[in-house]
Amino acid sequence: MTREAHLVELVDDAGVHCGQSTVEAAHEAPGLLHRAFSVLVVDQAGRLLLQRRSAYKTRFPLRWANACCGHPSPGQPVTEAAARRLVEELSVTGLDLVEIGVYAYAASDPASGRIEREYDHVLVGRVGTDLAVQPDPAEVDEVRWVSPAELRSDLVSAPDRYAPWLPGVLALLPDTPLS
Repeated sequence: MTREAHLVELVDDAGVHCGQSTVEAAHEAPGLLHRAFSVLVVDQAGRLLLQRRSAYKTRFPLRWANACCGHPSPGQPVTEAAARRLVEELSVTGLDLVEIGVYAYAASDPASGRIEREYDHVLVGRVGTDLAVQPDPAEVDEVRWVSPAELRSDLVSAPDRYAPWLPGVLALLPDTPLS
């Protein structure tokens, strides 16, 4: 089964379950609001791990985004789904993920016409300096570490290089170190 055929959980504006849909149908215009997650990975120096999305992605390919993102299956805990995607996309295991908030947004991919309407749970995982990352080329084109200040500056000067959800996800990251 392709990832586009997987089921996602539809939610209302308050994040309350109200149905399910395939990934593909949820991202067709005008878009269906559904549960998603975005993972920020932060190292001891406070830098963020970014991934450049693979050219094979159906939405916003080759744009820089947070470490990973995806959709839990209906009823699946968000942290469980996020841990699974970290393994699938980056071969990263064992991160303690903490939810820091929700960012609801809508965006249209000008290249594909696909729509994002997501109730996005933002999770943070803290790592030491020796994180081994092995990106799956079907998911990730490349990775890099960047300071939050550098990223915020680049988001202003070159917003089209980045996934449209990244500024809202980044806005939830506290300026002080997470414990």
